[in-house]
Amino acid sequence: MKHALWRLLLVVMVVALAGCAGSGGTIAAETKPEVTAAPAPTAAPATPEPAPAATPAAAPAPEEPLFNRLKWSTASEVDNFGFDIYRSTAEDGPFERLTSQPIPGAGTVDEPRYYEYKDTAIDPTVEYFYYVESISVDGIREKFSPTIRAKAKRPKVAEGASESAP
Repeated sequence: MKHALWRLLLVVMVVALAGCAGSGGTIAAETKPEVTAAPAPTAAPATPEPAPAATPAAAPAPEEPLFNRLKWSTASEVDNFGFDIYRSTAEDGPFERLTSQPIPGAGTVDEPRYYEYKDTAIDPTVEYFYYVESISVDGIREKFSPTIRAKAKRPKVAEGASESAP
């Protein structure tokens, strides 16, 4: 079978916050916070300036939407039409296909290719399980990756309880 010739290098990362970046790793679900550089402090003025008048506290910035990001790569491909992504709330399924159209593959190549899928339709209090399915140009579908667990991003809040504790 042509897919048996594929050499798999799969890196799946689950990213908790929009715009987050993560590093590669083993086949596992990981949460990586975004790392940004803080601006350098400016020098204090020679003469102290009067303190500004008290102003009401600004409203908190709206929260960035949470998502799960899957990343994978192939060392080479043979007759690869593309990939579909499947998700479940249980490790054993049932799984539903998330991709309305396959993520395009590279056909036949002898060099690495890198792929990514961002699942933005998640409940941050739910643990999800994903796998990637490959599709050959002949329409043969095979499970391409192991099932990967994405941990919940937040704990569930009990009904009637407030998210902020005193």
